[in-house]
Order: sequence, then structure tokens, then C-alpha cells
Amino acid sequence: MNQHYRETRKIDPTKGSTLGDGTPNDADRIEIGPTQLAFAEWEAAGLVLPDLAAMREFRWRRLTQHIVDRGYGGLLMFDPLNIRYATDTTNMQLWNTHNPFRAVLLCADGYMVIWDYKNAPFLADFNPLVREARSGASMFYFANGDKIDPAADAFANEVREIMAAHAGTNTRLAVDKIMLHGARALEAQGFTIMDGEEVTEKSRAVKGPDEILAMRCANHACETTVKLMEDFARTHVGDGKTSEDDVWAVMHAENIRRGGEWIETRLLASGPRTNPWFQECGPRICQQNEVISFDTDLIGAYGICIDISRSWWIGDRKPRADMVYAMQHGVEHIKRNMEMLRPGVTIPELIENCHRLDDKFQAQKYSCLMHGVGLCDEWPLVAYADKAVPGAFDYALEPGMTLCVEALVSEAGSDFSIKLEDQVLITEDGFERLTTYPFDAALMGA
Repeated sequence: MNQHYRETRKIDPTKGSTLGDGTPNDADRIEIGPTQLAFAEWEAAGLVLPDLAAMREFRWRRLTQHIVDRGYGGLLMFDPLNIRYATDTTNMQLWNTHNPFRAVLLCADGYMVIWDYKNAPFLADFNPLVREARSGASMFYFANGDKIDPAADAFANEVREIMAAHAGTNTRLAVDKIMLHGARALEAQGFTIMDGEEVTEKSRAVKGPDEILAMRCANHACETTVKLMEDFARTHVGDGKTSEDDVWAVMHAENIRRGGEWIETRLLASGPRTNPWFQECGPRICQQNEVISFDTDLIGAYGICIDISRSWWIGDRKPRADMVYAMQHGVEHIKRNMEMLRPGVTIPELIENCHRLDDKFQAQKYSCLMHGVGLCDEWPLVAYADKAVPGAFDYALEPGMTLCVEALVSEAGSDFSIKLEDQVLITEDGFERLTTYPFDAALMGA
């Protein structure tokens, strides 16, 4: 009886057997995904949903081609976000980041194998591109104690057998992140270890059509969440009880309500705690007539990162003139830097021609001008000239890249910082600003 119920109950009987993104219209799907709330909001906004099967195939083909282009026999991935990119599967993502129990091997012929938690071999069943599910990739001390070597040897032998069947004599194996014993075991099997991060970051940098649709949906969900956080702050700050954590918790909750996944940092601060930047949010009670600044760093719907920043003035008085100037200067900074974006422009050119912040803001400026974004903050990084390493990022922008354009306007010794960040898409002839969230009117001098 229970099994019959699990197979026949529907999320929405009016939608048919599949939802708009091609996933099964049942309440028992394996893969995590958007909620009914998110689907309803996207439908009301007129957004087109991604075809997830097409998105998965695009990623698989792109990653395989990058392996072939480098003459590698395969790519072995442990990074949870690279595994997500290759397979669109998840399993305890944050826990897995510091206890690497999952692995994916993608061979040059496209054959893909996942090693997952031994009690969860079914988590990749929805994706036919994953040809085998195994277990036994845990090579960290907590799981194996003083007997890591036998586990690593057994895993490396499995990799050798699969590679022999699908890559022949090619023993050039790219690996992204691996425990020390695992790397030694692979080398003992005769593999030449290559840089897997270079492969995955370059592959992930250019988004396919359905990835872009997924990002538009994730962005709408994120901006909806940010608006609810702003409404909460404007309603409750000044009551003597509302802390930075209370404000930040709204974004966490509303992200999850829309099928989002996690938030990578805790970068929300109020008043004097905004300067210096990078103080993470805590129990400080937010006060009226202060700045609240934040950086979403949000992993949202479909696992897509939406990384935007805003600063708000919360209060019944007008902000000071130096605050308004800093805000206007920050907006000019990101807008002027966006205007340079187009296919073919190189990262050194962006560095050389960028808008310069005033001298008083130089010491505490952000760590980069721009950075890639997809499943998280990604390659490439566009540094400021005084931090750029010659030859590290000598590449041109391509259509389909998505970037975040940054501004931190913060004077050493001051009692506030302005943090701004927009997400953009590189198009065939320029760029499209994906972020639509408005800049705070009071800080803009309205």
C-alpha cells in the first residue's frame, strides 16, 4: 500500500508526468530540485525552465571533450561541485567537502563511473550518463584510521581496471582533489597524475543554453529571497532585539523554501562591523541609521551560485554624505568595469583598463575585480593590477561565460563599508546584466 502511494502521488496533477524542466512530476524524486513555490514564482515571472537532461548531456560532452583535447585517458573527480557538474548528483555536499567519500571517473570515451556512499548506490539512478555506481572511495583518516593504504590500493586498482577497458594504454589521468594516500596508490598503479582542476574549471567556465536558463531561475529565486530579507530588516531593525543573525537567517530559510541548497559564507554585517569587511554575521543587535552590507554567496536552485552584494541604509534619517559618495563611487566602479565586457577581451586588458577606486579606498579594496561563477565562484579570476600575477590568467572572455563584477568601497578606519556585486552573462556581442536587484535609493542620494 505504501509503495503504491509513493509511485502515484503527484506534485501537481495539472502538469502531466513531467515538470517543465523535464524531471518526473512526483513527490519522491531522487535528485533535489526546485519547490512548488519556486516553480509558481518562475511561471508568474514568465521564465523558461531549463531542460535538465539536455543540461546534463551538455556538461558531460563538454567535460569529455576537454579530456580528449588534452590527450588524457580520463578525469578522476573528488570535488563535490565537479561531481555535481559531471553527474548532477548530490550527497551530503557540505559533509563531503571535508570527508571526501565520493568520486567520479570520466574516461576519454565518455564512460562514467561514480563511487558513492555504500548505503546510497541509488542516488545517480536518474542520470543514464552514469554507467556504474560503486563504493569505496573513502581515503580519509576518520573512515579508515591507520589502514588507509589498503583502502587506497583497492580503489586505485578499480580505477586501473576501468581505465584499461575504456582508455587502453593511456595512463595520463587528470585528478582534481585527492587524499595523499590515494594519489600515491594511483601512481603505484602506473598512472601519470595530471591537473584535473585545470580541466574542470575550464570546462565549467562556459555555460550551455540550459545552464543559463537555470541561472536565470536561480537568480530570480535569490533576488526574491533577498527582497524578503530586506523587508524583514526594514521592519524589525531598531526594535532592540533583531540581530545580524536574525536578518541572515531569513535568506537561509527562503533559499531552502525555493529548493536552494546552502550559503557558502556568513558575510552580512551591520554598522561599524562592516569595516573592515569580512567580519561574518553574529549576534550584534542591528541599529537604526546604520549600513547593512552583505554578500549572498548563495548556492540556489539547480545548484547554481548566485553571488550578489548590496548595502542598505536602514533608518529614519538620511545617510551621511561620505556614505552616499562611497555608494555612488561603488556603483560607478562596477558599471564602468562591466562596460569593458565582451567576447575576445582578455583578462590582462580588463586589469589594465579597469575603473580605479579613489586612493583612500585602495588599501581595503576587494580581492578581485571580477570572477567566474557557476556552481560556485569559479575560474577565471580578474585581479586588480597590484595583485595580478603575470601569466596566471592570460585568456580571453568567451560567449556563455558568467562573471561577477565586484566593488568594495571601504576606507581604513571608517565606520562603514559599501559592498556591491552584480552577476553578468557574456553574450555574442557584449554582456547582459543578470542581476536586477536595485541599489539602495537612500545611499544613492535620493
